[in-house]
Amino acid sequence: MALGPRLDLRQSQSLVMTPQLQQAIKLLALSNLEIEAFVAGELEKNPLLEPGSPADATPVPDGIDRAEERPTLAAETGASDELIAQGLGAADNPLDVDHGTTTFIDDGPADRMAGSGGGMDMLGASGGYAEEAPDFDSFAAPDVGLHEHLMDQARAALSGMDLIIAAHLIGQIDEAGYLDANLLQAAHALGVPLFDVERVLAVIHGFEPTGVGARTLSECLALQAKDADRYDPCMARLLANLDLLAKGALPQLRRICGVDEEDMADMIAELRGYDPKPGLRFSGDRAAPVIPDLFVRKTREGWGIEINGATLPRLLVNRSYYVELASGPQDRNSKAWLADCLASANWLVKALDQRQKTIIKVAGEIVKQQEAFFREGVAHLKPMTLKAVADAIGMHESTVSRVTSNKYLSCPRGLYELKYFFSSGVSSATGDGAVSAEAVKSHIKALIGAEDPQAILSDDTLVDMLRARGMDIARRTVAKYREALGIGSSIQRRRQKALKGRAA
Repeated sequence: MALGPRLDLRQSQSLVMTPQLQQAIKLLALSNLEIEAFVAGELEKNPLLEPGSPADATPVPDGIDRAEERPTLAAETGASDELIAQGLGAADNPLDVDHGTTTFIDDGPADRMAGSGGGMDMLGASGGYAEEAPDFDSFAAPDVGLHEHLMDQARAALSGMDLIIAAHLIGQIDEAGYLDANLLQAAHALGVPLFDVERVLAVIHGFEPTGVGARTLSECLALQAKDADRYDPCMARLLANLDLLAKGALPQLRRICGVDEEDMADMIAELRGYDPKPGLRFSGDRAAPVIPDLFVRKTREGWGIEINGATLPRLLVNRSYYVELASGPQDRNSKAWLADCLASANWLVKALDQRQKTIIKVAGEIVKQQEAFFREGVAHLKPMTLKAVADAIGMHESTVSRVTSNKYLSCPRGLYELKYFFSSGVSSATGDGAVSAEAVKSHIKALIGAEDPQAILSDDTLVDMLRARGMDIARRTVAKYREALGIGSSIQRRRQKALKGRAA
């Protein structure tokens, strides 16, 4: 059999992820704030993109475009070459998506209230600030950090080698105010006697905030007790046995300290007034507030859902600049680059619009399936899966997962992550459906919160009470949910409430 070259035609199918599709998937998983950062990068790379403003597309309350009929221009349907030929490069609509003509895609409720010119304002009765407006300066980070604050005091109290030792020790104090250093190693590193290091540390212990520079919790509380003139031998023995206090072993502590029940209650109440982490009041690290991506509000027709337009950037394609560049002299490479910029700009505007529509669609189905939660509260939250939402709206499960990642929903009941509405189910005792795990946690928290200090509820008792409410749940599941809520066992709660009762 002779061997020779030949050509064959074969047909096959394969899934190809284009760069545009990969980027669209990436955009879908980003929050509004992350989209804002992404768009800022695209604005730097693409000269045909420019940031829009609310005035560029005035939203209509009911989402219906009532613009008068006008002849269709080639700028609205033609290619870029036809734009240049007809001199319509400066037309307003051809390459942009009109966000205002899509229902619920406009500015947020706060912007609507500001633009309405009437009605009640969240900050005051007449649209301005109320008489006791919030002091926004109080939310700002402190001007001076803990280390700077301590060094200012050290410069005023010490000098020479003592100041160098103090600077070395202050540099090893963590943000909570505790010294994380070995004094003997510090003395060897500085070439000074250990006595000098201990003497300087005693000076630091007198700095503000009281308790700073301590090496243990007991030492921190002891410094504050000395400052309050409450450090006596009984308090010293109590601070030396904080582990027994944590366990609630009050009879043993009374014997160690040599005090009666009333004095022990006074000492515990004194300790509760101390700050176990004095350095945190100078910490500049504050938790960033969560910005909602969606607003859900009750309307006469049902539930209204809208994108938070305050954090969502608006993009426009600068067609005038495109016409100006395309009309000038250019070679093949520059022409190809300009065409790529135009295609990328058009695609990004459309991708952002499609992203909003997808988010609205998924959020609408979540609100529809969890309507009882929005009406009655977390106790009525139903078990729901990604697949159930995906099947209802005709999308893939992975798409719903991306849409619900890193996104938050604001409703009259509070701020919730979209993932919060997806939870497993617990079988119902009556057999008429499952109950959400979050709803079960809510019931457990409510039952424990209302328990009598003299009759602490055990896990077995909680199981019986939950079954009486129609939730068929095992004891180990109750224990798991209780621990997830950060609630101790019945023994731990009995000790904690006994301590509170005696301290009161």
